[in-house]
Amino acid sequence: MARQLDEQIVGRFPVGQRLRVLDVGMGQGTQALRLVRAGHQVTGVEQDPKMVAVVRDALAGEPEGIRERMRIVEGDGRDTGVHFLPGSFDVVLCHGVLMYVEEPDPLLAGLARMLAPGGLLSLLVRNGDALAIRPGLSGDWAGALSAFDTVSYRNRLGLDVRADRLKDLTATLAGIGAPLHAWYGVRVFTDTAADGAEVPADAETLLAVEERAGRTDPYRGVAALLHLCGVRG
Repeated sequence: MARQLDEQIVGRFPVGQRLRVLDVGMGQGTQALRLVRAGHQVTGVEQDPKMVAVVRDALAGEPEGIRERMRIVEGDGRDTGVHFLPGSFDVVLCHGVLMYVEEPDPLLAGLARMLAPGGLLSLLVRNGDALAIRPGLSGDWAGALSAFDTVSYRNRLGLDVRADRLKDLTATLAGIGAPLHAWYGVRVFTDTAADGAEVPADAETLLAVEERAGRTDPYRGVAALLHLCGVRG
């Protein structure tokens, strides 16, 4: 997914431009820290105090020049309008968040308002068109059968959450003024790997396969996750 995001950033902004990035629901800060190390100005929003502490600890070990380019806001991603002015960011990330939001449209509309004209909105969501894949490949036939007609599922943390369908999100992005520009699949072949599975010796080949599948039909359509990139008009 990081490679996909970099592809969109390079294709949209001048090389060397220091971008204003907002990462909503930044979790442990994987993308936020990666982008601030790349020279961008990053603001991360996270409501889980434990995750905020993880990011602060990681940031504390960085050089001063990196630390001063990152701001952390402890709060709900649905309250971006409280903290920031419209059009304040060139790139807005919202990865692995929508599945926990029962009504995502207001959140998405708020994120679009944060974008400057031509800005990039990057979403990572559970693929509602492929919920039967994981139980089907694991031999859970009853689970696979019930997954065809729903966007609800239980994740690996044991939480009841929701998925999004590509068609529905495409319509939503058009409606909030950030129409879909590109989309990818994420975890096409590796979604059934056990938690904590050892990274294979040929990890680079694995990544190359996943990257190729994530941009190629019909493989990307059955990925566990979808990475959607909209552009503010």
